[in-house]
Amino acid sequence: MFSRLRSDIQCILDRDPAARTAWEVLTCYPGLHALFLHRRAHWCWSHGLKWLGRFIAHCSRILTGIEIHPAAQIGPCVFIDHGMGVVIGETAEVGGGCTIYHGVTLGGTSLYKGAKRHPTLGRDVVVGAGAKVLGGFTVGDGARIGSNAVVTKPVPPGATAVGNPARIIEAESDLKREETASRLGFSAYGVTQNDDPLSQAMRGLIDNASSQEHQIALLWQAIEQLSKGQSTPSCVPGDAARSENFEAAKLNQLVGK
Repeated sequence: MFSRLRSDIQCILDRDPAARTAWEVLTCYPGLHALFLHRRAHWCWSHGLKWLGRFIAHCSRILTGIEIHPAAQIGPCVFIDHGMGVVIGETAEVGGGCTIYHGVTLGGTSLYKGAKRHPTLGRDVVVGAGAKVLGGFTVGDGARIGSNAVVTKPVPPGATAVGNPARIIEAESDLKREETASRLGFSAYGVTQNDDPLSQAMRGLIDNASSQEHQIALLWQAIEQLSKGQSTPSCVPGDAARSENFEAAKLNQLVGK
């Protein structure tokens, strides 16, 4: 029991830059308290003491704001950061090394008792604040769920899911970013500024439009230079744009670049 507690404290010290000492983590981190109480509740549930397990889970919810069903299976070195509003359902499974932020729901979409209704998180999964993972599917090892994403289908290992409904970004397209995140340990809140594919598409369109306007402005300037020697430069329309007015930087800022 104490070795498990020490490893939980160490994983928090490794992942949370705000954590200063082991004593601070032990006394002030509700995620640690919730996991400690959940293991007691899970033991009771597994040994036929269903009511006692539910009662311990209920007390844990009152004390920490984190609701974990006593039947849920939680692996080692799981970090529930902040924790308020986290809900982990009965048939949920959370692999070792996962990071779960506040407001996360690992919920179900089926009403059939005995069925696998809640998701399975592989190892080292990061679930961002406010994300909802709903259904009896698997989120692969090393995957990331962006903040406020609503995930209702499997996520491949190493991929990122963002948006509502969630869109899957395969890991191969973000290899360099993944290597950087690996060196840092994990990506806070499970999302980076380049994750949203719609924003990426908008940025590409904006950059392309900006480049085209630049080329058009250069063409008109060249035409003006060629027509300076003419007495009536009729080849240049009076309302032609001779300078760039496209504010690419401002539009990119609006879409989050």
